[in-house]
Amino acid sequence: MFRPTLLCLLLLMSSASRAQQGAPPGPDAPQAEVLTLERAVALALENNREVRGAQLEAAKADDRLAAMRTRRLPALSLNLLGAQLLTPLDFHFPQGVFGTFSGIGPIPAANTKISTPLRPFGFFYTQANQPLSQLYKIGLGIHISNLDRRVESQKLRARKQAVVNDVRRLYYALLETQSGIEALEGSLQFTRELDRLVGDYVVEKIALTADSLEVKARLAREEYEALTLRDELASREEEMNHLLGRDIRAEFRVEPVPEASVLEVDLPSAQTRALSSRPDVAEARLKLEQAESQVRLKKAEYLPDLSFTVNYLGIANVELVPKNTAAAGFSLTWDPLTWGRREREVAEKRKTVEEARLSVREAESRVLMDVNMRFRSLREARALLRATALARQAAHEKTRTISNRFAEKSVLLKDVLQSKAALAESQHDYQRALLRFWSARADYERATGRNPGEE
Repeated sequence: MFRPTLLCLLLLMSSASRAQQGAPPGPDAPQAEVLTLERAVALALENNREVRGAQLEAAKADDRLAAMRTRRLPALSLNLLGAQLLTPLDFHFPQGVFGTFSGIGPIPAANTKISTPLRPFGFFYTQANQPLSQLYKIGLGIHISNLDRRVESQKLRARKQAVVNDVRRLYYALLETQSGIEALEGSLQFTRELDRLVGDYVVEKIALTADSLEVKARLAREEYEALTLRDELASREEEMNHLLGRDIRAEFRVEPVPEASVLEVDLPSAQTRALSSRPDVAEARLKLEQAESQVRLKKAEYLPDLSFTVNYLGIANVELVPKNTAAAGFSLTWDPLTWGRREREVAEKRKTVEEARLSVREAESRVLMDVNMRFRSLREARALLRATALARQAAHEKTRTISNRFAEKSVLLKDVLQSKAALAESQHDYQRALLRFWSARADYERATGRNPGEE
């Protein structure tokens, strides 16, 4: 049996090592950025590439709406033709074609020919149209474009909520990995010192070679686990930097999350809020309204297009024809015979409306299932956190008792090691449960449609 004083010294060294790992770095150590959860969320909302892409789509929808509104204003078209005559323009007027008048005689008095020779000429035509009957259809188009803009806005909200949730979950995963590394580093410090002492005891014939091999095997296993956790931490840090839209090589460290807070959860209220706030439900309802507007727009094609129009015609370098002609009036365009094409198109749009209604009901059903599932997960996470807290407290008390009994030489070394391993595992289980609680809470808040940054 090993000397009790040496083992107690090892336990103290292990505790001191864990305390040093939790302490801030010294003045000569490189200062990595301290990335708080709030700062990570703010950076993601500002720089995440998917969020910025969704913002650009929303901005494009604003541009489409502004462009659609201009269709209410008068339209001006200009046509200019400059050309070279390839054949002469000849106008023939027989004698007296315009009549014969007393005292004057026939007009023209003789057969007359007016000719424009082969030369360049110009033709200018401009028209201004103010839509009248089309204003109803244009208004429907503006309404549809506005709905499209609101759909893109809901997609942006959904993208932001998804990114915020991803950042939170990844932040908690980083904390979990970091906690596992710190716990394992403390155990490694103890195991390395134990390996050295057992090696000395084997030389002194106090311990067996099998004891030394057992400790070395345990040390190798812990070193492998530490390497795996460090690689996992590096991968998650790169993923976090990618989510934040910055260089994946940026170094940072995360801060521990607070203890679990009391969250009043009322499932019926959460369901009501989700149905009124979730972006996917709002998007489905907007698309239903869009489909209904598309039906009205298609039916409006039965109406004739009536416009107020002003026209101007100018012809240069051509003999006889008027040089300038202007006119104002109304133009009517109507296609009354479509052979049933409009009726079939309206029927198709109505079927699209039915599909949109089904999509709304599907979205509402999925949202309710999501809220219920997240509610149950949050409740389970809180129960697990309470259980692991009690288990950690029990393991701590058991380790203290066994350490005291070992000092009195009433238990074996393996009992102390087992209790120490159980204490470390219980502490790690509690950290995992705490982070699972915060992850479940983040999922629940997203499921209820809480906006990013909303308290």
